[in-house]
Amino acid sequence: MATMTLDNELNSNRSLRLQTLVRLRWLAVGGQAVAVIVTALWLQFPLPLVSCSLLIASLALLNVFLTIRFPPTHRLTAAAAFVLLGLDLAQLTALLFITGGLANPFAPLLCVPVIISSASQPKPHSIVLAGFAVIGVTALAFSPFPLPWYPGTVLLMPRVLTAGIWFAIVSMTAFAAFYTYRVSLEASELSEALTATELVLQREKHLSQLDGLAAAAAHELGTPLATITVVAKEMERELGDDPRFGEDVHLLRSQSERCRDILKRLTTLSSESEEHMRLLPLSSLIEEVMAPHREFGIQIRLVEKGDRAGEPVGNRNAGILYGLGNLLENAVDYAREAVTVTVEHTAERVKVTIEDDGDGFSPDILARIGEPYVTRRQKEDSAGGLGLGLFIAKTLLERSGARLRFENSPGARVSVEWPRALMDTKLAK
Repeated sequence: MATMTLDNELNSNRSLRLQTLVRLRWLAVGGQAVAVIVTALWLQFPLPLVSCSLLIASLALLNVFLTIRFPPTHRLTAAAAFVLLGLDLAQLTALLFITGGLANPFAPLLCVPVIISSASQPKPHSIVLAGFAVIGVTALAFSPFPLPWYPGTVLLMPRVLTAGIWFAIVSMTAFAAFYTYRVSLEASELSEALTATELVLQREKHLSQLDGLAAAAAHELGTPLATITVVAKEMERELGDDPRFGEDVHLLRSQSERCRDILKRLTTLSSESEEHMRLLPLSSLIEEVMAPHREFGIQIRLVEKGDRAGEPVGNRNAGILYGLGNLLENAVDYAREAVTVTVEHTAERVKVTIEDDGDGFSPDILARIGEPYVTRRQKEDSAGGLGLGLFIAKTLLERSGARLRFENSPGARVSVEWPRALMDTKLAK
């Protein structure tokens, strides 16, 4: 049910621009006209020239009408696109019917409207249009009109060959339509997933900048608060013992002092910890990733293979923090009792391995891990998932220069490895 809903949402977001269809139609009009002219005038085959001309002219006139009636940027609704592609299919079927049916070498072109629909329209519309195409191909198999050929010669098609051509066109239409639909669907999924990735990265960067905004607000509020404090002191000196206003004046003075202390801490955080917030040792980065996931009843063990004195210190990267956090969240969701985070660093590389004691990845999912909307593991009733969130995490980590490896050991294990130069500001310089 979730897959069907996703398909419907993605299909509803795909719309065909009228100008695109009009240009394809002009190409069809030109190709049909050239084919008729070459057959009738150059090869001099007997051809129902008037009927063919009327069918081609009808397609051209409809194109002219659409061009005049609608602006170039007009986008078709699913129903309008279905009608127009259906008219194209009917016109081409009629043209082929009077020029030899399936014996006509251009008969396979009947699959073109179906392919266009599969690439841009909802699946139900494409299926119905494919059904009409099959009906059209079947009608061509029984066309009474002979294929235009040399005068005095009738080209007869054996029934077995006609049946073979029918089957070839129908199977080609089905295969091409399905292939186009899947490619288009995957492109839409990837586009939406990358858009979500950018939004997540922007949010993480925005959160990391809030400390600077808080410090700026503290500086801006410092002057008016200092004025309020001075006035409060004067009022306390004059009215401190007044039975009516003394208590209120003391409260005003104490609250102004409290506000000043808060702003002072914000300013101190900016001035003294700015470097700490901008640069993160590897151990601090891992601790920041692990901290939000310690309260879910799953033990998180940290194994450090290396001395902290020689650990890399890199720039704070919102993408790395989010990516590792998502991997750890998935491990906690699917673990039975514990998750192990192993950190290694050498002179050449930095590696973080996240391993849970759950059932691991199922074989079919392991081969497709990291694709958008892959949402199953062996533990079906667990919270979380392995879909868009994991795709975003994988994309952000790969953008930082990491290589990811997913495997079972027997629980799920995810290894993330960077060249040390990308995680150490000293080497980066």
